[in-house]
Amino acid sequence: MSYAIVGFGKVGQALAHAFARKNIDVSVASRRPPEALAPQARAIGPTVVARSLRDALEADTVILAVPFGEHREVAKALPSWKGKTVIDAMNGLVPPEELDGLLSSAFVAKAFTGAKLVKGFNHLAAAKLAADPIVEGGHRVVFLSADDEDATAPVVALAKQLGFAPIKLGKLNEGGALVHARGRIWGQLIFQDLFRKEQ
Repeated sequence: MSYAIVGFGKVGQALAHAFARKNIDVSVASRRPPEALAPQARAIGPTVVARSLRDALEADTVILAVPFGEHREVAKALPSWKGKTVIDAMNGLVPPEELDGLLSSAFVAKAFTGAKLVKGFNHLAAAKLAADPIVEGGHRVVFLSADDEDATAPVVALAKQLGFAPIKLGKLNEGGALVHARGRIWGQLIFQDLFRKEQ
């Protein structure tokens, strides 16, 4: 399984730290050329490699960490997203009327035709996401939701590999609504920094 993080701001870099901590290869890309990202990527760890957007999108799993308004540009970079898993780590801080009455991830899914879309890694502040998720007696929780049950399996596996405790919330418009932001309305689980103890 190959991974890419698109967007290299605070959240993208926080996720890159999580991959580097576990020595998992990940491509990082943004609107800026790879040469501009390379020094920061190298500073995070040797498994974090800056690539062009086109090259990064060859990954099996793509994590969206761009500002919400830029997701359509990323979607246009590939003619088809079939066979790919897209993890939406963004928060839709736009007026609800701009989302056609949908939750932000359902709106994003329309742009990534053919992809399996999973909402995840969006409810924590970047500093918490970057920190070691394993603490004495437990693992930091990440919430996952998707309309396709099969889509969450590889993301659950990735979250565990990164040291997090994944909790599935069901479909986007059901439990997933708890981790969605629409305009100034935040889901109840956003910013909840929870840990799950080892069984």
